Amino acid sequence: MPSATPHASSRERILDAALLVMRERGLANTTTKLIAAQAGLSEAMLYKHFADKQQLFLSVLEERTPRAQLDPLPVDPGDLAAGLAALVVSLMAFFTSTFPIAASIFGSPALLAEHREGVAAHGSGPAHVVDGVRAHLDAEREAGHLRADADTESAARLLVGAAFHRGFLAAFEGLDAVPDAELIAAGIVDVVLSGLLPVAG
Repeated sequence: MPSATPHASSRERILDAALLVMRERGLANTTTKLIAAQAGLSEAMLYKHFADKQQLFLSVLEERTPRAQLDPLPVDPGDLAAGLAALVVSLMAFFTSTFPIAASIFGSPALLAEHREGVAAHGSGPAHVVDGVRAHLDAEREAGHLRADADTESAARLLVGAAFHRGFLAAFEGLDAVPDAELIAAGIVDVVLSGLLPVAG
């Protein structure tokens, strides 16, 4: 039975249905036909809003899952650690939510290749998360909050990698969120910042 309310727009109903089907079946076993049936709409209506399944998947990630909090630079450099910790918390929430959806695609090399090409055609992909965090750290460095020689690319990989691992563990345990996320994020950020902050003196 369709899960979306009849008063929601067709696009919103499709996104809600896609999230539900993708979570239940995984991306590899999700079809546009299943999504349309869940939404109580025709496949033709689905393709009026989304060019293909990859675009629909990316829209689900953008509009129906936790987003990384790449906020503007803090006014007070002392807020840097807190801002980065909030970023890591949001990344952990994102990965916990999306890992069950995307994991199934890795079981089929052909489907993975198709999906990889599809998201690339839409200018997206997993590497963009690291790029976004690195750009944030670059801005912090330009503002003088980090050392001039700070390796922001490695730092971004460490922050994203740690968040991904904790999100994976939570999903593996069947949890909807990372336990003690704020405490874990603060510890991760403390270690990473130790190699980025200007030396006092």
